[in-house]
Amino acid sequence: MRNALIDAVGKPIEECDALIIPTAQWGHPLCSPQSVWRSTSGRGSDQRGLGELGWKSIGVLELTALPSIVEQRWVRWVRDADVLLVDGGEAIYLCHWMQQSGLADLLPSLPDTV
Repeated sequence: MRNALIDAVGKPIEECDALIIPTAQWGHPLCSPQSVWRSTSGRGSDQRGLGELGWKSIGVLELTALPSIVEQRWVRWVRDADVLLVDGGEAIYLCHWMQQSGLADLLPSLPDTV
């Protein structure tokens, strides 16, 4: 995954700002707060977490919260990110919240974001 990300972004991960989007997990019946933690941190599993790849900076963007935040605030966070790491879970739930949050409308204006 690391090499694919470097190829896609065009620079080392250590120079990239990333946002993890765990929203899809909340819609899947087998996911839990613990599974969200494991997928982002890598703790409690035999796999490295998305956050442990050596990013310049990393944050969490929870799509269900975005409708309650002033758009100018969170849009800046997304525009400043080089990479959006969308974690697994329920795709229909994720699609719903991408649309509800406004992220789906923003994505076409981010041609350099991976």
